[in-house]
Amino acid sequence: MAGRYDHYFNELPDLQVVFDYEGEGAGRPDPPNVGHGFELIGRLVQPDAKIHSTYVWITETSQEHHWVDEHIHDYDEVLIWTGSDPDNPRDLGAELRMVIDGEEHIVTQSGSVYIPAGVRHCPLDFIKVTRPFTFSALSIAPEYAGRKADS
Repeated sequence: MAGRYDHYFNELPDLQVVFDYEGEGAGRPDPPNVGHGFELIGRLVQPDAKIHSTYVWITETSQEHHWVDEHIHDYDEVLIWTGSDPDNPRDLGAELRMVIDGEEHIVTQSGSVYIPAGVRHCPLDFIKVTRPFTFSALSIAPEYAGRKADS
């Protein structure tokens, strides 16, 4: 029997998400340890969505890699990183460098950061990754849009 809310359930789409990362390093290839990005919710999979969420697997690397350039959004955003060790879910298995409005933060634990609309954020760099983890972005907007922080 079909339910009234069946159309709100989404499976991981077959298509990879290709974003226009304006101001975030567009045209530069992702580091070799960044997997394919997928939209979990947003206008690609749910045309009436008022939020946008993606995720990507990040794999091991012993080299430092720059991933995302400094940018800004006109909406609130939450970045989420989740370790893959079920015996120690707080341990990210990685060391990230994240800058918010000029303040540098080193991340080694599973968690998230809330970024209010209009706040400059990134660069985001992988210092090292010893175990795969997932990285997700939740945009409080139906589609992803970023721009250079100085524009």
